[in-house]
Amino acid sequence: MKDFIGSHQAVSGTDFVELALGTPVELWLGVEGETEMERAARLAAARDILADNPELPDRVSQVAAEAIEAYAPELFTVVPLAIATVRRRRPRRNGVAA
Repeated sequence: MKDFIGSHQAVSGTDFVELALGTPVELWLGVEGETEMERAARLAAARDILADNPELPDRVSQVAAEAIEAYAPELFTVVPLAIATVRRRRPRRNGVAA
């Protein structure tokens, strides 16, 4: 089964994120081994995109919230543990009360 968003085929989770945000993930996260000059250019491009699209942070938050909601059962699968009742000892008071 092939997944398409508009006319673009999404073949990985990264493709879905890039298509939802309209920007490549590497623009925001960087890439391993990038030079200082490449990093400065990437950050300048990111600032320009944010200036042109002030709603982008809200869209990113929405995409993240939807992903968490969709995968919450897998992310928060927990195994109940037996909780033993632990009795706390009260410190002994030796001496005269004030």
